[in-house]
Amino acid sequence: MKLDILAFASHPDDAELGCSGTLIAHAYLGRKVGIVDLTAGELGTRGTPEIRAQESAAATELLGLQVRVNLGLPDGFFRSDRESLLAVVKVLRTYQPEIVLMNAIHDRHPDHGRGSNLVAEACFLSGLKQIKTLTIAGEEQTAWRPKTVYHYIQDRYIEPDLVVDITDFWEKKVQTIKAFKSQFFDPNNTEPNTYISNPEFLHFIEARAREMGHKIGVTFGEGFTCERQIGVRNLFDLV
Repeated sequence: MKLDILAFASHPDDAELGCSGTLIAHAYLGRKVGIVDLTAGELGTRGTPEIRAQESAAATELLGLQVRVNLGLPDGFFRSDRESLLAVVKVLRTYQPEIVLMNAIHDRHPDHGRGSNLVAEACFLSGLKQIKTLTIAGEEQTAWRPKTVYHYIQDRYIEPDLVVDITDFWEKKVQTIKAFKSQFFDPNNTEPNTYISNPEFLHFIEARAREMGHKIGVTFGEGFTCERQIGVRNLFDLV
């Protein structure tokens, strides 16, 4: 299945927090979208990989994804080594996305920056035909390089290069985040409190979305940074 947009996330819930509004908006337009979670989030203080897999499934349905894959890389310890790079290359060649979204270039959690670097490097390597990868059926995959890649903005503030209007899809984005019940505020959860389980964290997410939206004159937005300059043929495409 060929996808239009493929979002990569170091942990289950990263994409929901960082770019789910954009994914929902494009799915609504008829675009085929998907998510690849690099790890199962097994080092998380709350929940378990099994619980987070169930929560990912619930969020996937809300997002309208065509596909969601978990590569099972080691949470906290994955690196841009040959094995990890080839795992990402195989996914890119399988789904051949035109646009790739990925973690912030640097962030509070070191896995986010590492995930960003890993996927960005794999996007380049995926276009080199001398790198050989095989399908599950043992057939050689065709080299593929996305047209463009964008990094969503997460906990640490980074000035965006572009902002996507997600106003019409804000409530659905919140639902996808709350699908990860083990991770965020729940007064009935007896597990230890964490940075993101604080009830104020979701207020911060809303404030960030309002700040990004304010930059382009709308209510809610999601910001992204680019690796290369954005170009258009028609200035009215920017209106």
